[in-house]
Amino acid sequence: MNQEKIPATVITGFLGAGKTTMIRNLLQNAGGKKIALIINEFGDLGVDGDVLKGCGAENCTEDDIIELTNGCICCTVADDFIPTMTKLLERDARPDHIVIETSGLALPQPLVAAFNWPDIRTHVTVDGVITVVDSAAVAAGRFADDHDAVEARRIEDDSLDHESPIEELFEDQLTCADLIVLNKTDLIDGEGLGRVRAEVASRTARKPTIIEAKNGDVPAAVLLGLGIGTEDDIVNRKSHHELEHEDGTPHDHDEFDSFVVELGPIADPAAFVDALRGVIAEHDVLRLKGFVDVPGKPMRLQLQAVGSRIDTYFDRAWTPGEARATRLVVIGLHEMDEAIVRKAIEALV
Repeated sequence: MNQEKIPATVITGFLGAGKTTMIRNLLQNAGGKKIALIINEFGDLGVDGDVLKGCGAENCTEDDIIELTNGCICCTVADDFIPTMTKLLERDARPDHIVIETSGLALPQPLVAAFNWPDIRTHVTVDGVITVVDSAAVAAGRFADDHDAVEARRIEDDSLDHESPIEELFEDQLTCADLIVLNKTDLIDGEGLGRVRAEVASRTARKPTIIEAKNGDVPAAVLLGLGIGTEDDIVNRKSHHELEHEDGTPHDHDEFDSFVVELGPIADPAAFVDALRGVIAEHDVLRLKGFVDVPGKPMRLQLQAVGSRIDTYFDRAWTPGEARATRLVVIGLHEMDEAIVRKAIEALV
């Protein structure tokens, strides 16, 4: 790796895997490195950027955190990512390291390939791609709609496309990885972790290093300084879309939809969360994240949901002049009925 180039780490992973928590830990323990952070959100509400800006670390300054909130970064490389990188490189004080958090619905391969653009390649190299895995979700089979039923149908009809979009995306993120972090290992036992390791290993022909973590707590020395130069090897990490559309047919993300629900204050957040689990289960919501306004509390309540598992904690105080509100991003498969889900969530208040 050319040491004169700025190293960039791409952090990817499925919805709710814990990427933001891991990055916050990284920023708080960066050892004085000046890190620029690019966040790619799926949906209209930049929740993850707000979380990181409120982390209180020296490296979490407003100027060093850049959000791209118009969807999948792999579809907007020319329009959004390249100009963002160009502006970053034009700064007088360049960062020591760039960290890019992709959306949980993004393909990392086109992003890594973008580092071969002439204006980028001469200044930046991909230090490594890190894929974060929600171990508890994998143990519960969250990456198959109904694996047994689908497999049975596949056996009956070999022409059937038995891969769900979620499974393909999971495999694409693993295929591109230089380092896989099995996160949330505290939520499963040793036997379950063994199954997760086997499952993850079976999803990619490549054999990247696999490590375990709790609460996204991985030392900066482990995450940064891999020195891979991944952009030079991207041809060996093709995604399902690339393999299926090598004739040049573009891909899209019509499998997924997202929308924002805005609510008033939530007087009883525990009851709200319990009721929200029912809505998520009934309508097969993949991911739900955002902030809750709790009356009488000076701090904002962060809410993160993957399936029926919902985590909440007060992340920071509401700032002077900031409009207090409850805002939630809902992400699901394309067939999700937005009007019905929105109405169901609004009815909880």
